[in-house]
Amino acid sequence: MGWQGPNPSTDFRGCGFISLENLLFFARTYPASFHRLLFKQDGHRATWEYPFAVAGINVSFMLIQMLDLCSVKPRCLPGINFVKLLEEDEEAFDVLYCIAFEMMDAQWLAMHASYMNFNDVLQATRMQLEKELCLEDLHRMNDLPSYNLLYHWQ
Repeated sequence: MGWQGPNPSTDFRGCGFISLENLLFFARTYPASFHRLLFKQDGHRATWEYPFAVAGINVSFMLIQMLDLCSVKPRCLPGINFVKLLEEDEEAFDVLYCIAFEMMDAQWLAMHASYMNFNDVLQATRMQLEKELCLEDLHRMNDLPSYNLLYHWQ
């Protein structure tokens, strides 16, 4: 699955339990997408691919930072808009995580990235997500243009 060592629990120290919950939600809710990314089934892949599980932990961490969720009240527009989405759907963060992971993989392929480009790919993913979360007609998670990246069939 792409852990950094023999004990996966050490990989979670950077983001904690939420990153494990995000991975589990992704696997349970969108199994086709999860397996497609886990086994790198689409596109021309680099010799040195991103480690799946560690990439997922980094996506969780990126979302927390991007949405300013460590603050009492988000100060950035993507965070403010996200809180409104969260009021409508308690699973909004988990769904956004799945979308972000799909976006990250799509960016990976578009950039013909290898392991050393992971931070650039994550930054490009963040910029695209920020743009989408600033759209005016955003009322539900499926209003995000990238929502369509998720495979909804099993």
